Formats: sequence, C-alpha cells, structure tokens
Amino acid sequence: MYSPNAQSLGLIVDALNARYKKTMRTLHHLWLSPFCRKVRLVLNEKRLDFQMRTEAVWERNEDFLKLNPVGEVPVLIEADGTALSDSAAICEFLDEVHPEPALIGHQAVARAEARRLVYWFDHKFHVEVTKNLVDEKITKRFLGLGEPVSKAIRAGHANIHHHLDYIGYLADRRRWLAGDYLSMADLAAAAHLSCVDYLGDVPWEQHPSAKDWYARVKSRPSFRPLLDDHIPGAAPAQHYADLDF
Repeated sequence: MYSPNAQSLGLIVDALNARYKKTMRTLHHLWLSPFCRKVRLVLNEKRLDFQMRTEAVWERNEDFLKLNPVGEVPVLIEADGTALSDSAAICEFLDEVHPEPALIGHQAVARAEARRLVYWFDHKFHVEVTKNLVDEKITKRFLGLGEPVSKAIRAGHANIHHHLDYIGYLADRRRWLAGDYLSMADLAAAAHLSCVDYLGDVPWEQHPSAKDWYARVKSRPSFRPLLDDHIPGAAPAQHYADLDF
C-alpha cells in the first residue's frame, strides 16, 4: 500500500487545495480530525456555505500561524476575514450568530448537558479512543513518526466499549444524546466515531443501541459530505459510507 511521507503528503495537500474556488467562508481542516469534522457538521446543519482548505499543520506555515499561533486546526475564516480557532469556540460562535437550528440547547439545563457531553467526547473519548486508534494507525504513518504502538491500539479497542455502552445508555433514555433535540453533543460524538469508523474499528454489532443512534446521525444530509472523504493512501472501511451498515 502506498504510504506518503510528510513531504509527499504536503504536495497532496497543495493539489487538493488547488481544486477549491474562493468563497466567502473557509475552514482550514484535516481529513481525520474529529474537531474539524464537528465544525463541518455544525456548518452543514446550519446550511452555511463554506469551502475547505486542507492545512499541512506539520509544515508550520507562517501564514497559517498568523491565523492561529497554536498551529492547530480547525480554523474558520469568516466573510469579514475574522479568524476563529478551537472547535468549541467556533461551534459556540456559529450557534450564537446563526441560531437556527439551535445546537447548544433551548434552555439552561439543556445547554449545560450538551456542553458536558461535548467535553466528554472531545476530551475523554479523544484521549481514550481516538488518539489510540486514529493517531497510532494513520497520523504516525503519514508523518513518519514510527510504527504504531500495539499497547495503545489495544487500549483504544478496549476503551471504546465503555463509550459505546454510554451512548447506548443515553440513546435508550432520550431521543438524542442530550435530550429531545439533536445537539452539539450528537455532532461531537458522531465526529469522533466517524474517524474511528473510517478505520473499521467500531464494534457496532456488540452495541446495537449506539449503532441505531449513529445510523440516525449518519443518515442526516449534514453528514453525507463526511462519507465522501477519502484519504490518499488510506481507503476507508468497506462499510464506512453505507447508510445501512
């Protein structure tokens, strides 16, 4: 299998970016970043037009560092040139400026619960699952950071069951993860799981309630562009884009 190094991956990034036309709003992103995917889902749910620019963050591009000195994606450039970084800040901004549909919640308790679950997936799930599977299997290979650590991969495979159990627990008791309405909690959870599912590492058959919830999110129009993602040199799992998986 073709395995690009950081230099060749940079050329691929340039080629991909050359395909995009200039538009009013630009999202600097990476393919399997769950945080970028979360922002994409929010933009799509709110039906906001945007283009994506793949950002080779490992190159420490000076122009990009001016947008976000941390040097991380996502970064969203608004129509007036305002640069927003950090997925939580971007999503909260979008929900405030474009309030329909409301994705944080309609009242204080609902907003607190949505934010609690976003934190769960962006921190706990990310550390225990996403980093151990996606970073080890994909990111390290692309950036030439050595072989995957088998201990980390085993930990990711073990940890994901706890999270799928929790998703199932919530889905069995609520219409959506945080309550009666689709919220940022569903989008954050789905963004992380979509990255792991790209690799085929989600044991869906052992967690039917979580699978049914994910199928509902996966079937939404906002999710379909994510199913078209294909990373050069790393094809998705066979079922990845299948709505009836």
